[in-house]
Amino acid sequence: MSFKRTPSHLKFVNKKRIIQCIKECSSISRAEIASKLGLSKPTVSQLVDELIYEKWVVEKGSGESSSQGGRRPIQLFFNERKAFIIGADIGGTNVKIVLCDLNGNILAETSFSTTTYLQSGLLKQMAFETDRLITKNQIAKERILGMGVGIPGITQTKSGLVIEAPSLGWIQYPFIAEARRYFDFPIYVDNDVNAAALGEQWLGNAKNKRNVLFIAVGTGIGSGIILNNQLYRGASSAAGEIGYMVTNKDEMKREFKPIFHRYGYLESVAGGKSIGAHFTRAVQNDPEHALYEQAKSSELVGEEAFLFAKKGDVVATAVIDEALEHLAYAIVNATSLLNPEIVILGGGVLHSAAYILPRIQEIVDPYLPSLVEITTSRLGDNAGVLGAVSLFLREHESILNVHDEGDFL
Repeated sequence: MSFKRTPSHLKFVNKKRIIQCIKECSSISRAEIASKLGLSKPTVSQLVDELIYEKWVVEKGSGESSSQGGRRPIQLFFNERKAFIIGADIGGTNVKIVLCDLNGNILAETSFSTTTYLQSGLLKQMAFETDRLITKNQIAKERILGMGVGIPGITQTKSGLVIEAPSLGWIQYPFIAEARRYFDFPIYVDNDVNAAALGEQWLGNAKNKRNVLFIAVGTGIGSGIILNNQLYRGASSAAGEIGYMVTNKDEMKREFKPIFHRYGYLESVAGGKSIGAHFTRAVQNDPEHALYEQAKSSELVGEEAFLFAKKGDVVATAVIDEALEHLAYAIVNATSLLNPEIVILGGGVLHSAAYILPRIQEIVDPYLPSLVEITTSRLGDNAGVLGAVSLFLREHESILNVHDEGDFL
């Protein structure tokens, strides 16, 4: 991407560089900024004064002489309360909405049932809950920069069109066009796992890493891919559908049938619902098992399989180990192709991380050309909403949007 290097554009880029430097290094002096960025002191001083006037930056300290002699430099701090951003994570079960400052600190949050409002007006309820958060926290509406939204489906960020979100029953749904009826600030939307990957890179275990693979393992399995600091969406916004990866060719030869409608192979052998289904069948074949009677009348869930595996239950351990092998092979394949600095696991697996991680790492390591760090999400249940905030900051053109603008020329 080329940029026209006019004086006004250079000034704007330098203001971005300075505000980013202050965000990352608070507190910092004007002289330190000039040294770090290779800018002249007069240029830095002028642009910092503008940022202070615009309330993006605050200064502290008097510049008076210290006891050792010489003047203390006035320190500059980023004003994270200059404006606020809304983050929303629309799940098949619940919608979570947060009000954040510019550093990603959650000031308030709310949630409501997705299914309750899906038919009667999901966006209308989101607007109501958002207004309530803003009013309750006594924030003027003009100080809301906008909102980022994560959606469980294939989503086009540029057009705001949801190609398909099965859990919501949306096909070719014009999300942004509909949202404009209820919100009067900018909105950006993306797949929920893509958003979670951005959140983890912004504030979580992938911070300061430019190549990241985030894998969400829950009911299904999806991934978000960041390559060279850019979210990789693919030709049709469907990149990251790791749940469709095949980890056993022999089963595919026998005419693969997904365990649930529209599930991919990996989801059908390692997803939460599939683990529950496989555990149920295994227990039904073992009359001596503690859950035998329960399994005859109702399907067991993945959480029960993990719980019993942790206790050393032979049946549960076999089911879990089989699922983890498939997940590990998928990680081997994806990691060999993408060469990320880190692989982060999120979703329902977080509750069994201590059990899962050592087993996956043990399987993965011998197969990789170079070792990769595998860990779990630091942000946990907030990865989606904070990722939605990060999505907004990356997509919305403002003085805060600094990602790879021509590498700052």
